[in-house]
Amino acid sequence: MRALIIGYGSIGGRHARLLADMGHEVACVTRNPECPYPAFADIPSALADKTPWLAVIATATTDHDANLRTLLDAGFTGRILVEKPLFTNTPKEPFTAGDNVSVAYNLRFHPMVTRTRELLAGRKVLNARFTVAQYLPDWRPGTDYSKSYSASRAKGGGVLRDLSHELDLAQFLLGGWKRATALGGRYGDLKIDSDDQYSVLMETANSPMVGVHMDYLSRTPHRGFEITCADRTLKADFMGGFLTVDGTVEEFPPERDATYRLQLEAMAVGDPTPCTYGQGLALVGLIEGLERAAAQHIWIEA
Repeated sequence: MRALIIGYGSIGGRHARLLADMGHEVACVTRNPECPYPAFADIPSALADKTPWLAVIATATTDHDANLRTLLDAGFTGRILVEKPLFTNTPKEPFTAGDNVSVAYNLRFHPMVTRTRELLAGRKVLNARFTVAQYLPDWRPGTDYSKSYSASRAKGGGVLRDLSHELDLAQFLLGGWKRATALGGRYGDLKIDSDDQYSVLMETANSPMVGVHMDYLSRTPHRGFEITCADRTLKADFMGGFLTVDGTVEEFPPERDATYRLQLEAMAVGDPTPCTYGQGLALVGLIEGLERAAAQHIWIEA
């Protein structure tokens, strides 16, 4: 079956490689001369050549809206995976997307997250903290970070959108947000015009106190969470590959492609785990609300 990758940058290239390894025929919509797969100039011409079972939108966030509309307007009914976040902002002209559209919050597929959901089942959560941080110039060795989409607010960059995995993960594990506030903006001396750090405090359906911190500034990369229940404490370290359960360590050796591959496999079989279009759109609304909360020093409510 053919899979169509729209946008052949670093993440588009990863999706293409994994799908090819899984035995799928791959084609791309790109003008990147380094693309090793059949390439098309635009979405209509790619669809006219052969109808894919899956379309992955891996372009700049600012282009997601137009790319998705083009697919839907063309009558495409196959599976669609949109890289996170779904949109830069809530569309001014809303449209309806069906169950075939998902958003690529791949941390949902990490084995530690699956294990954490098992351990939290039936337990009362008292508080939780999620953190993710890495120095932006170290993200993509050999490239100028100041020219990346992450550095540009106009291109949909900034930690609140770029690292929104944690906002999705907090709700995936602890239920939808009920109220929230935030501090954030550009604080460091990076050559960017997007936000470089945010700290969020929110109440979710299953936890009265959830903190989420994200930044482009830490010289020591880290990503993980700590969740305290009435009778259990969990601490996850994604980079180290271990989950500590009341002092007992469970190992989950890091595998760079694992969550992406599991996400694509889930798309192939209709697994309900991927972030839905509705959840992704709601997360865009939460991001906008958090920006407003930081600017106006207020709490927002779902």
